[in-house]
Amino acid sequence: MVDTKKEQERDELHRAIWAIADELRGAVDGWDFKNFVLGTMFYRYISENLCNYINSGEVDAGNTDFDFAKMPDEDAEEARDGLVEEKGFFILPSELFCNVRANAVNDENLNETLERAFRHIEESAKGSEAEGDFAGLFDDYDVNSNKLGSTVAKRNEKLVKLLNGVGEMNLGDVKDHSIDAFGDAYEYLMTMYASNAGKSGGEFFTPADVSELLTRLGTVGKTEINKVYDPACGSGSLLLKAEKVLGKDAIRNGFYGQEINITTYNLCRINMFLHDVGFDKFDIACEDTLISPQHWDDEPFELIVSNPPYSIKWAGDENPLLINDPRYAPAGVLAPKSKADMAFIMHSLSWLASNGTAAIVCFPGIMYRGGAEQKIRKYLIDNNYVDCVIQLPSNLFFGTSIATCIMVMKKNKADNKTLFIDATNECVKVTNNNKLTSENIEHIVDVFSKREEVKHLAHLASYEEVSGNDYNLSVSTYVEAEDTREKIDIVKLNGEIKKIVVREQALRDEIDKIIAEFEEGKL
Repeated sequence: MVDTKKEQERDELHRAIWAIADELRGAVDGWDFKNFVLGTMFYRYISENLCNYINSGEVDAGNTDFDFAKMPDEDAEEARDGLVEEKGFFILPSELFCNVRANAVNDENLNETLERAFRHIEESAKGSEAEGDFAGLFDDYDVNSNKLGSTVAKRNEKLVKLLNGVGEMNLGDVKDHSIDAFGDAYEYLMTMYASNAGKSGGEFFTPADVSELLTRLGTVGKTEINKVYDPACGSGSLLLKAEKVLGKDAIRNGFYGQEINITTYNLCRINMFLHDVGFDKFDIACEDTLISPQHWDDEPFELIVSNPPYSIKWAGDENPLLINDPRYAPAGVLAPKSKADMAFIMHSLSWLASNGTAAIVCFPGIMYRGGAEQKIRKYLIDNNYVDCVIQLPSNLFFGTSIATCIMVMKKNKADNKTLFIDATNECVKVTNNNKLTSENIEHIVDVFSKREEVKHLAHLASYEEVSGNDYNLSVSTYVEAEDTREKIDIVKLNGEIKKIVVREQALRDEIDKIIAEFEEGKL
């Protein structure tokens, strides 16, 4: 059942975000500008989160009129060490979002005020367990950027609008908002900008419907997992979907991810905070996963979900150390230098727990191409790691119309078969893109769970069948598409043709007769 109040709140929030973006975009490219909007939202969020945490503690202790935002900075300083230990960061009352916003319109040095506040927030975490989660978080929020205006006054004018726009958003009380408003606002902003920014924005944002499908496939039959991992985590939307699907406390030991792009890495950490994930419950790293993986001490993972970049270049056999890397060595061959897709597959398999599931979006070429990729497919099939391959509809992702597929891998399969599902028709068209509805997702997961033959939809292939097909894993090799052309009754058609021929002959005879009579009369 749809919660109408929730939907109304969500619509109102989306309209407010659109209005800010609309007013502030102007000469600034939307994809760049989202850093300012998200950064401001993050600043508001951690300010309110800290205030609520302190205030509720005081109220519980009987101090009902207490308000941290009204405390003098020097008094608040006494609580700094304890708060950094508990929350991972500290903000002086004068530098809280609400107080900076209240003075913003009269602050000629607003850019400096904000820059100082951001620096102090990051510095407050130094030396604590949370240091890595806060370092450089505001790097992409450049208060002196020409994108905000050509003069300090013009830039500050935009900053005032930003603070007011985000301040007026109905995000509710951080303890009690009914729609996970900060997180929802983040998702909406990312979707809005990614769809307008094409590849530059879409390449590190997996649409919510695809994220949900991957997570549902990876958690069939489970109510909780130890930890979730994404080796190419982008802005983190896929990682967080596990919490949405399973529930707030169902991910026992947290969220792990790695991202090579520093801007996106910052967005991912901000996304964690905006979804109320504590600093001690996530570990996001910024490095090249294929060459320099950062979570050796945290693997294996019970759930791995990923939408890695398609067919990017990597070092491959140019790097003599990689063939001996425990992640790639078992296959005896490395993914081609021009196409790293299979390297992400091997990396994920290596770090997958024995009771875990990996669901990975793949470029379709890796399922049928020869050479090294075929050898890696042989390794995967010979060792019974491929649980299922699902062909998705085209046009599901921002910035590419290609029809991708999903590979689901497990290490503890109950049989030695591979399920192939043709889900190309499981979608609805929305503007220029296709979208998976909740019914589509439900149907795909149901077919996946039952692991049965369904004509024109699913085929359970034996090891012999797959190896006999030279380890080709393309769904179209195993699932025959339904022939929707009109069926023709040949006997009936022949009868019709005979009638036409007889009728045609009769007409010819009639015409010949008329001509003959005409010629006779003429003569």
